[in-house]
Amino acid sequence: MEKIQFMRLWDLYGKLLTPTQQEITDMYFNLDLTVSEIAEQKGISRQGVSECLALCKKQLAEYDDKLKHDRLLAEGDLFTSFMMTDVGRWAEKFLSLHPEYAADIAELTAILDKDYSEEIAAGLDKLGK
Repeated sequence: MEKIQFMRLWDLYGKLLTPTQQEITDMYFNLDLTVSEIAEQKGISRQGVSECLALCKKQLAEYDDKLKHDRLLAEGDLFTSFMMTDVGRWAEKFLSLHPEYAADIAELTAILDKDYSEEIAAGLDKLGK
């Protein structure tokens, strides 16, 4: 399992790991420490850290095999991406056929191109996420 996939699963299921596993994986991902650096800080062997990370990878993959959250998120991301692409293409085609609606198409395009980061953050705050 590549590191990016491991990180995605860790983001989804990391709280299901033991406190020690959470600490080691946090050092690995968030502090970007090497296995050697983690081993030195934790006072354990490099092999112990490597085994812990390998076990975490295995556990996270098993959680995802059962719960399928990663797949559901990926499906949602792809659905949104395909839909946005289709709407953008439709807007371009519609504009070429109906230039009199240029202002409306420009407004639609602005909506499609808008960065919703702040609205998403506010919505997640309201949900307590």
